[in-house]
Amino acid sequence: MYRSASSPLRMRSAPRRPRRLLHVLLPLALLVGAPGCAPSAQAVDSGELAFEGQDYRVVRLDLKHEQLGLYWRDPQSGQPFGSIESLRQWGDARGRRLLFATNAGIYDHKFAPLGLYVENGKTVVPLNLAHGNPASGNFSLLPNGVFAIYPDGHAAVRTSAAFKAEGKPAQWATQSGPMLLIDGKLNEQFVDDSSSLKWRSGVCVKTSTEVVFAVSEAPVNFHTFGRLFRDRLGCRDALYLDGSISQLYVDGEGYTGAPAFMVKPYAGIFAVFAKP
Repeated sequence: MYRSASSPLRMRSAPRRPRRLLHVLLPLALLVGAPGCAPSAQAVDSGELAFEGQDYRVVRLDLKHEQLGLYWRDPQSGQPFGSIESLRQWGDARGRRLLFATNAGIYDHKFAPLGLYVENGKTVVPLNLAHGNPASGNFSLLPNGVFAIYPDGHAAVRTSAAFKAEGKPAQWATQSGPMLLIDGKLNEQFVDDSSSLKWRSGVCVKTSTEVVFAVSEAPVNFHTFGRLFRDRLGCRDALYLDGSISQLYVDGEGYTGAPAFMVKPYAGIFAVFAKP
């Protein structure tokens, strides 16, 4: 079941301690509880969730309070960040603590986004509606889709065709594929007993400002991963982000997802930094 990192834990009553020890512990407790002193004061809502015998790391973001953005290249040097760790160090050097990060959409052999990529209102790579060979990669397992955050702070997951038809400019957007769920239904391309097992990551938007990311802690197939979003997370539209190389980072908890030796350079990274 889902367990938030901030959920209260039941603890057994501790044995009585000498009064003089309380004189030491009380100031420390007051210090930890003081406003601005707790290191996890801005922690994102993160927890483990079990579904059909597999474990997943799930992060829920409220866009009314947390600023989710996309990062590909250092704006000063123009060099790709490539990894979550590089982005974290970049933030540290500027006094910005990284709270959450995960790799974004599909990219090509040159480690550039293969589909739509919008960073802070600028369309860096246009929408890709090419119908390729499904054997060439997951992006061609149709329909693929777009996860977008709009200038008004609302977010949505749409099929690529629906996103184009809607014609709304995005503030942040990534294109990936395939769609896991479309209007509450599993992608018809998925096979229940498929033997294609990989670490997988995905995203859905439960309300216009509630975004949910999930990554598997062991290899799973598309059918199981799609049902996680539908049956356990209660999503109606969900998008597959990537597999085999996907990781999710949470401040204070570290990395979850694919083993480090499988990770390759990322072409885009979703991230939330602590507010100043």
